[in-house]
Amino acid sequence: MHEKSLESDWYIDERCTNCDVARQLAPDLIGEADGRSVLLRQPRNPSEQAQLDAAAHACPTRSIRPSTRRLDASSDPFPMALDDTDTGTSTGGTGTGGTVYLCGHNSPHTAGANAYLLRRPGGTLMMVDTPRWGPALAARYAQLGPVTDVLLTHRDHAAHGRRYADHFGARLWIHEGDLEAAPDADRILRGTEPVDIAEGVTAHPLPGHTRGSVLYLADDRYCFSGDSFYWSRTTADLEVAHSVTWYSIEELAASLARTAGRLRFEWVLPGHGDRRHLPADAMARRLRDLTARVGELRPRPIDFAALRW
Repeated sequence: MHEKSLESDWYIDERCTNCDVARQLAPDLIGEADGRSVLLRQPRNPSEQAQLDAAAHACPTRSIRPSTRRLDASSDPFPMALDDTDTGTSTGGTGTGGTVYLCGHNSPHTAGANAYLLRRPGGTLMMVDTPRWGPALAARYAQLGPVTDVLLTHRDHAAHGRRYADHFGARLWIHEGDLEAAPDADRILRGTEPVDIAEGVTAHPLPGHTRGSVLYLADDRYCFSGDSFYWSRTTADLEVAHSVTWYSIEELAASLARTAGRLRFEWVLPGHGDRRHLPADAMARRLRDLTARVGELRPRPIDFAALRW
């Protein structure tokens, strides 16, 4: 690839909704200004080109484009293995040896939320939240193995859940608090106590962001936190989306106080906000500190601009 083509190809159009997905995947190349993503500079080498390819194929509005305006399908890195890296920003490719994969192809119907594939013993997979729907995408994910379950973390990410579950012949899960978003779910979680839903996988109801928010913990290593908490690049710590807590920040504080001591994990894998891999003890300490901070928060008006990505 010629240096000239690397430095002149890319732009971000006005459809950007500031969902942060692109900045997670290409943090040195894409920044934020005036409430949207902006290209900081053109890629300088094939590795940086791959980061922009990943950002472009993940972008829910398809706002990240090369000058040709057409994305090269052969540059699509998804599903992308995450658990062979120390951060969530690697373009690890579509290998079959990982345990957690980023689906990419984020959907505008889930506000651009990230979705994941979790490999289980025996080679089956669980999908956590949903990427945009498409038969070709579903076939691409199924190449990793049979998908047995689609786990919804809350109502905001329920779009396409039934279609993916039906395509895979999988069970669709949601909590009763958000059942209106998936009334035809196959498995309904109830109450606030943790539930073992598969070998090594536990659902922890965590009302707060929404009434039916759920956190899924796998193998005491992977925490699929939905929108309950995330890793902030701004504060370099675990944070909650206080300004877009739809149900109750007090309920979220109570949920964390009840649940934090039961959780042990190394990866935080949220729907919105960044991913992070840390030693389990360090993550536990940060979760305790977050729980204490959230306990001091009070309700505030919804304000997307106040999010600290």
